[in-house]
Amino acid sequence: MKLRGLIPAVHTPLHEDGALNLPKIPELAETVLADKPAAVYVLGSTGEGPSLSTPERKSVAEAWISAVGGRVPVIVQIGHSSLAESVELGEHAASQGAAATSAAPPSYFPFGRAEELIASYAAIAGSAPDLPFYTYHIPRLTGVGIDPTLILKAADDRIPNLAGVKFSSFELWQLQECIKGFSGRFNILFGSDEMLLSGMAAGADGAIGSTYTYALPIYRKVIEALESGNMEEARQWQWRSVQMVGAITKRPAMAAIKACMKIVGGVDAGPVRLPLQRLTETQEAELAMELDDLGVRDWLKEARA
Repeated sequence: MKLRGLIPAVHTPLHEDGALNLPKIPELAETVLADKPAAVYVLGSTGEGPSLSTPERKSVAEAWISAVGGRVPVIVQIGHSSLAESVELGEHAASQGAAATSAAPPSYFPFGRAEELIASYAAIAGSAPDLPFYTYHIPRLTGVGIDPTLILKAADDRIPNLAGVKFSSFELWQLQECIKGFSGRFNILFGSDEMLLSGMAAGADGAIGSTYTYALPIYRKVIEALESGNMEEARQWQWRSVQMVGAITKRPAMAAIKACMKIVGGVDAGPVRLPLQRLTETQEAELAMELDDLGVRDWLKEARA
């Protein structure tokens, strides 16, 4: 399986008290799938996977896999501070029909060498050996900045089902090393929405992003313009993303992204869970006003036309 195109990193719906709202997942799935993504990425940062218990994560994975119903691949993020929990989550994802697994590394104890990270990923990937496995490189959250190419070099001997990397870093030279250094062998998926044009121009196969849950058509326009050679149009669509993401990052970002699913996408996925900071009603109203002032709904209408 080599994924190409745009992959929304989907939300985990919650009630006001922070409990899972699993019945909301089918509605969320239909809204996301309406824009024809290449796949969906479940229980990553956007899905608040690190804030959920292992039983909760299993329930969410099951609900998303069921709601998607095989229409697109479902990638389940199984990273955990405990390798034993990651292994349990990987075995569960495989048993439920996930198309692939992915994992952020354990991130409490610092890695002194690449060897420990390779060994950790080997254990995690080995929990679902028949599924493609994607490492999740997001050093600004995990604090693990070990060069991802060192993991790719170890694939043959240590991680035979390693399919690629979810590369959520701004170091584009390192992204190119992952792509060009291995002659396109691995599936490299870029993870910074506001830099999609740069990532795709660098040679990424596709992208996984938070704002693709409700604004995927804007990003599809970026890719279509790039592929047709119309760089100016590609820049204009990317600039729209930059402005939209800028409105989000003025507020508590993860909460604002989730609020955008209601404001723009039309599906209320509820609040975020601690330790993430919720938006106040005033902050959410101001975000909605700023998105309208920018013209986000009009951009989406134009992109879908």
